[in-house]
Amino acid sequence: MNKLILFAALCFTCLFFSNCNKNDNPPPSRSDFIVTAPWKFDKAMSNGADVSGFLSTCYKDNIITFTANGNGTFDEGASKCNSGDPQTTNFTWNLTGNGTILFVSAGIIAGQSGSFPVIALDDSQMVLEATITTPSGSVTGQAYFKH
Repeated sequence: MNKLILFAALCFTCLFFSNCNKNDNPPPSRSDFIVTAPWKFDKAMSNGADVSGFLSTCYKDNIITFTANGNGTFDEGASKCNSGDPQTTNFTWNLTGNGTILFVSAGIIAGQSGSFPVIALDDSQMVLEATITTPSGSVTGQAYFKH
């Protein structure tokens, strides 16, 4: 009888300690990554070439903050494209398509709002695809943002 009690106690102890080390935290989602910290422009690429030099400085110093409740703030930074624009603009956002499409109600990429394919999104980088209309035609590229 003592051996049975000892065996049961040993099994219970092993089971208890094996469950204590279990990591119950799920891995971060794309929504978690997007709200971690404000995003700043890093670079713009098109057809494998860095096209950041073609963008006005007023787009490069913007700060985009997403909050977990689906709202956000767009800050124009030190230089505004139009002096009459507000310094900050509130917007709404959501991820759809299993986190592959970001909808934003404010112009976060060269003044454009709408739905952007999410090329990459992790704890340090967000890459969105956008089509920009220029005087010489439409250009599709990727906007890179970092924390």
